[in-house]
Amino acid sequence: MKFATCLVGGQEQVGVVLAEQRCFVALGSDSMLDIISRFDGLVAAPANPGSGVSLDAVQLLAPIPRPARNIFCVGKNYRDHAREFAGSGYEAGAVKGAEIDEYAAVFTKPASSVVGDGARVSLHPESTNSVDYEGELAVVVGTAGRNISRANAMSHIFGYTIINDVTARDRQKNHKQWFLGKALDTFCPMGPWITTRDEVDAGHLRLQTWVNDELRQDANTKDLIFDIPGLIETLSSGMTLQPGDIIATGTPAGVGLGFSPPKFLKAGDTVVVKIEGLGSLTNTFG
Repeated sequence: MKFATCLVGGQEQVGVVLAEQRCFVALGSDSMLDIISRFDGLVAAPANPGSGVSLDAVQLLAPIPRPARNIFCVGKNYRDHAREFAGSGYEAGAVKGAEIDEYAAVFTKPASSVVGDGARVSLHPESTNSVDYEGELAVVVGTAGRNISRANAMSHIFGYTIINDVTARDRQKNHKQWFLGKALDTFCPMGPWITTRDEVDAGHLRLQTWVNDELRQDANTKDLIFDIPGLIETLSSGMTLQPGDIIATGTPAGVGLGFSPPKFLKAGDTVVVKIEGLGSLTNTFG
């Protein structure tokens, strides 16, 4: 099933997306977090799409427009990207030959950075001149847990969505940490909806990113250095994961800083991130 948050006639509603019919059927719930916390896999998809509205007639918001906590993000989780980052000059403290980390690098993006599919992403020219894109698979936690084992990790997942981990590379480099480069308003496009875990094999999904119709990223989640069960085990060690928590699993090679010279985003650029089974996330920058 695919769950979305939409504006319908100016009112925020949560419901089911019937992708083949391009239809949205409202469920009457207060928020996506309500759906996630109550979901038991038994919610039936509406049999009659006539009770819904066309996706063309609604505005998709981020599936969780107001996350309760920061988004957990994993850095350098594809080998080729780890190497391009280390060789770009934008990773503070990069050491040649030590591009692949022994342990997952984890940082956060504030919940205030979240926007939805179709939203405009600000380039913040007063703060940065090197805005970059990072297409990523995101995990949405469904069941709370602490000290979750690898063996049980997948049972704690509600579903998956797409995130563009937009980054100001100069701030990332100059401040010698990642938060300030990742935290600007609108720097976490998310969507278009959440696909429940039963519909896809998250360990084997093709991820592609286009900038103005130019394919920049083309990878598969099977190449994650730290896989999803391992990330859940690591993050939940001593810290309770809550329903609705979001984990962005990292981006593959092909980001703007990897080109010579770098191809950072400019006003009017459109970025599309597509993950098979999950749809596509489209945003224009300006």
